[in-house]
Amino acid sequence: MRIGITCYPTYGGSGAIATELGVALATRGHEVHFITYQHPFRLPAFQPRVYFHEVDVGRYPLFEYPPYDLALAVRMHEVVLRHRLDLLHLHYAIPHATSAWIAREMLRETGSDVRLITTLHGTDITIVGQDPSFHAITKFSIEKSDRLTAVSEYLRRETYTAFGCSKCDVEVIYNFIDPRVYDRERYPPVLRSTVDGARPVLIHVSNFRPVKRVRDIIRIFARVREAIPSVLVLVGDGPDRVHAEDEAHQLGVEADVSFLGRLESVAPLLAAADLFLLPSQTESFGLSALEALASGVPVVASRVGGLPEVIRDGETGALCPLGDVDAMAQAAIEILRDRKRWKEMSRLAALDARERFSEDAIVGQYEALYNRT
Repeated sequence: MRIGITCYPTYGGSGAIATELGVALATRGHEVHFITYQHPFRLPAFQPRVYFHEVDVGRYPLFEYPPYDLALAVRMHEVVLRHRLDLLHLHYAIPHATSAWIAREMLRETGSDVRLITTLHGTDITIVGQDPSFHAITKFSIEKSDRLTAVSEYLRRETYTAFGCSKCDVEVIYNFIDPRVYDRERYPPVLRSTVDGARPVLIHVSNFRPVKRVRDIIRIFARVREAIPSVLVLVGDGPDRVHAEDEAHQLGVEADVSFLGRLESVAPLLAAADLFLLPSQTESFGLSALEALASGVPVVASRVGGLPEVIRDGETGALCPLGDVDAMAQAAIEILRDRKRWKEMSRLAALDARERFSEDAIVGQYEALYNRT
């Protein structure tokens, strides 16, 4: 099958999953074409049957904001015709599904066609799509897709609540991990030796947007550090990094907090961690939490969104009320203090991630969906 994939190529769960899905599909013999404005950050430099088509957005004095959605539609149209694609898989409703609909209408004018599958990842439904400026076009784009998937039951319910979508049938297909990549035993403890391996290592990975509540991460760590000598490692970058740095300074813990910036491979770091912190405002799924669990790292997180579908409270981590820094810190302390309990949580976390969210099973669900479309 010839498949086109469009996603946001920068750091974030949707781009990571879309890219890894494409790579997995190519490994299974499909021909995969990524169509976006930048090389996806998790796409290897070369892989058989994987191709990248850059969307060039021209710069004209007439346009204060270049119309990427139209340039994307034109590029989709071109790639579908030139490479005889069977379907376009769009990750995020807007602008990707909107652009794909335009491309398909252009194709139909010339007697060609292409199937459209849209995967909803989160903010396209919960934030952007519900903005009055985008609500109508988001609903339209969703309903014009041939198939719809959501990454959690929570997001599926949110889609129906926010948009009605009486003509839609949203199928839940979870995000996934490659068990071979997130195998704790395969990596040397480089991180642990760098940050003083004698102390527990707490970790957080994200794009540092406000929804991640990175100040809370620092506050949680400060409380844990008072009870248990420990270190905190933060991976990623974004608008709230400076606030996290300021919070660490204000609380006097900056000497034990390391900001590593954006890194393409987080598995070796997770393999050296003891606990993952995710006090987010909301998470439609929580891919970073899943990657931590697969690495045998228990997760302390907010009980919001799709996180209860990923983390088994009391078994593979702890779920606490949103914004309750004290409860999250206490949960972290209890897990770290009881080494026997930590080892059992670590074992169950890795096992559960592999049983419910393995690449083979989830990619197979997408293949079955393609064949039904």
